[in-house]
Amino acid sequence: MKILTVTVPCYNSAAYMRKCIDSLVTGGDDVEILIVDDGSTKDNTLEIAREYEKKYPNQCRAIHQENKGHGGAVNTGIANATGYFFKVCDSDDWFDVDAFRHYLQVLKRLIRQDQATDCVFTNFIYDKVDKQKKFTMQYKRYFPQNRRFGWSSIRPIDEAHYVLMHSITYRTEILRESGMKLPEHTFYVDNIYAYEPFAWVKTMYYCPVTLYHYFIGRADQSVNVDVMYGRINQQIAVTNRMIDFAGRLRYMPLEKNQRKFIIHYLGVIMMITSTLLICHPSEENERRKKELWERLKKADYGCYLRRRYSMSGMCMHIPGKTGAKLVSFGYRASQRVYGFE
Repeated sequence: MKILTVTVPCYNSAAYMRKCIDSLVTGGDDVEILIVDDGSTKDNTLEIAREYEKKYPNQCRAIHQENKGHGGAVNTGIANATGYFFKVCDSDDWFDVDAFRHYLQVLKRLIRQDQATDCVFTNFIYDKVDKQKKFTMQYKRYFPQNRRFGWSSIRPIDEAHYVLMHSITYRTEILRESGMKLPEHTFYVDNIYAYEPFAWVKTMYYCPVTLYHYFIGRADQSVNVDVMYGRINQQIAVTNRMIDFAGRLRYMPLEKNQRKFIIHYLGVIMMITSTLLICHPSEENERRKKELWERLKKADYGCYLRRRYSMSGMCMHIPGKTGAKLVSFGYRASQRVYGFE
């Protein structure tokens, strides 16, 4: 069995996927790299994937499928993974080679010591092309470092911090046990990936190295604010699924901190979706924002009260131009800190 499976979803990625895969093959034969060509039509993505499969037959596997979107590519990776642990690296991102070496030693040790760790956290960096000072998302204030821990050992996470797909490594069987299937042909499903499986996670480990470089700078990226608003219906669909899952949490045997951790991330996504709607004011967007919060109210009233009357939640409900200006100011401040578009 491989120590780690890394799935690389690729869609017309020929211009940048080599940098990604070259960083991953440094992990050697302990790492399985599934290069999933998601029906590319505009370039030679599949040809490059097969080139790596031929050059690194013990590491790389090229998988071609009809286009299913990012979620469909991740689903394919989970279905085909043979590694004990599972991670996703988008084709325009990459791993820090030195951090990768240390991280793999940690994963090996956890397996060797028979510690069935369900999730390993690492840091990631917002690597914006024209930003000299790059922001690193780390968790030293919230998680014990360099040891296995449970939910009782974590501290509450503030609203400026959250875990993303980039900071998460799951035990592969946890993903399969959760039964999570990401929606196909839908953007922003990485939010579901960083949310639903935590209802099955019991043990964790925080390796405080900056492993993942999250590249930001292409005009067509899904995190570009104009692109995000153009796909607002997909953002809302993902948020609605997360809200509905919050309603299911009430019937699951979760620890107190576990539930708080999961709901915290839902709060982050509620703020992002609400901000997009507020920054593009119209009667239609005001209606959609109201429906979003009403859906949360029906799914989990306690969660609704905590999010609605938090500082950020109250800002989202200041009426008129004053509220829109305040939210826009907060968004611009976040842009300066993190470096996204």
